[in-house]
Amino acid sequence: MTRPPPPVLAARPLPAVLRWLLLVFAACCLALGIVGIFVPGLPTTVFVLMAAWAAARSSPRFLAWLEGHRVFGPTLRNWRAGRYVSRRAKISAALTMALSAVLLFWTAPRPWLAEGVTLFMACVLVWLWRRPEPPAS
Repeated sequence: MTRPPPPVLAARPLPAVLRWLLLVFAACCLALGIVGIFVPGLPTTVFVLMAAWAAARSSPRFLAWLEGHRVFGPTLRNWRAGRYVSRRAKISAALTMALSAVLLFWTAPRPWLAEGVTLFMACVLVWLWRRPEPPAS
C-alpha cells in the first residue's frame, strides 16, 4: 500500500525588512545583469536568474514584470519550465566567454590568473551545455 504524499505547508510570509532587502538585492542583480550585456566576462543570465529568485520572494509585481519582459522573460520562463537554456543563449555565452578569455590572456598581469578564470569559464560552459534545450513549440 502506498502512503499519501505529505501535506504541503504554506510558506510563512517574510518580515517586511527581509522583503525589502530581497527587493534591493533583486534590483542590484538586474542592474548587474544589464551591465553584463555590455561588459565581457560579466554574466547576464546568472544575475537575471538571481533577480527573479529574489523577486519571487519579495515582490510578485517585480517578478511579473521580469517574466513579462521581452528580453528577460523568455529566459526566465524557460528556466522555470524545466531548467531549459536555449541554444542561442548557449552559443552567445560561449562566444562571450571565448572573447573574455582572449582579452584576459592579452591583458592579465599574471598568466595563472588568466588560466584560472578561463578554466572556471570552461567549467561553467560544460554545465551550461549540459542543460536541456526547450522543446520546440
